[in-house]
Amino acid sequence: MSEKQLLGDDEIKLPTGYRAAGLRAGIKKRDVKDMALIVSDEPARIAGVFTTNQVTAAPVKWCREGIKGGAARAIVINSGNANACTGEQGMRDTAQMAQWTADTLDVPVDTVFVCSTGSIGDLLPMPVIEKGIQQLVPALSQAGGRDAAEAIMTTDLYPKHWSVTIEVEGKPVTVSGIVKGAGMIEPNMATMLAFCLTDAKIAPDALQQALTDAVNQSFNRITVDGDQSTNDTVLLLANGQAQHSTELTPAHPDWSAFVEALHEVTLQLALKIVDDGEGSHKRITVLVEGANSDTDADKAARAIANSFLVKTSWAGAHAIWGRVMETMGYSGARILEDQVDIWYDDVQAVQSGIYTGVSRKDLETIIAQPVFILRVNLNIGDGTAVIYTCEITEEYVRINVE
Repeated sequence: MSEKQLLGDDEIKLPTGYRAAGLRAGIKKRDVKDMALIVSDEPARIAGVFTTNQVTAAPVKWCREGIKGGAARAIVINSGNANACTGEQGMRDTAQMAQWTADTLDVPVDTVFVCSTGSIGDLLPMPVIEKGIQQLVPALSQAGGRDAAEAIMTTDLYPKHWSVTIEVEGKPVTVSGIVKGAGMIEPNMATMLAFCLTDAKIAPDALQQALTDAVNQSFNRITVDGDQSTNDTVLLLANGQAQHSTELTPAHPDWSAFVEALHEVTLQLALKIVDDGEGSHKRITVLVEGANSDTDADKAARAIANSFLVKTSWAGAHAIWGRVMETMGYSGARILEDQVDIWYDDVQAVQSGIYTGVSRKDLETIIAQPVFILRVNLNIGDGTAVIYTCEITEEYVRINVE
């Protein structure tokens, strides 16, 4: 078993009032789980954030419409088939998945959300899907989170999850999440599905704002390869089963504690995606400071994090800082070459646009680490941005030509 797989060998804590299941329905040829179901025993409020790709899969369209109703009882998910670019039949199949799930659970169909991930362009094998739903419902349990996390994986090497418990009005409140994603990862968002659950009581508008803010500081801060998917979905359910009496809003004294917990869950899930990047073995934090604006800092940071020349130099542990310079030069951010400073961890490689003369061996030792920080100061203004990314290896190519 690989080191990456070992990272996922623990159980998943679900908040009060949720059950989950995951199993092999037979969508994938391999003997792995490929369908999951998450259920709230009571109606939950729901918020969502979706891909900004103009080409969107049928289940994304279904979920975007569904969150307008504001209520959720279930999320049914399949892996191995994206149900994207499948036209009207794809929409009918998504609706049918929701209807089968609603009928089996005896809940309204407009409270069932559907997500798919996998290859683009193929129709769903509906008889397999129907049988899978029939098997998932009796398998639901409070302990089923790990099975669900395994079932949503595609090229992931291990299931990804995180949980935080806080106190609201002195009562325990849990925020948990599972996510899948390893390639085609570029905000906004990636070929990723994320499902966050809480038993907190939260006002609807506050729930959506909390999720949007958390996603912007987590899933929209990562990139593996600069590609954006058709199926990206983050859903947050809040079923109100915790024992605190007052709904959480920004005016509540414990609001900040909930927001911090949600931010922790989404950030940790996002970092797990980077750590499991296809073929990667490193996590690099790209921090750009001193830009003309936050927007400029973001442009420079994303250009660095997505440059295959930069990423392959990281893979080889080569201190080719010139690639960082030239990448920022075309990023669209305002750059004054003779004011740029660059550090690898705490070792400065570039000062005022010129090599400091520091030992390249020292720099390469840093770049060879599994985790390091590339920090750039443009020395123009106060703009800052951070992006979490990884290197690109030969293994990435092999995974994506199979």
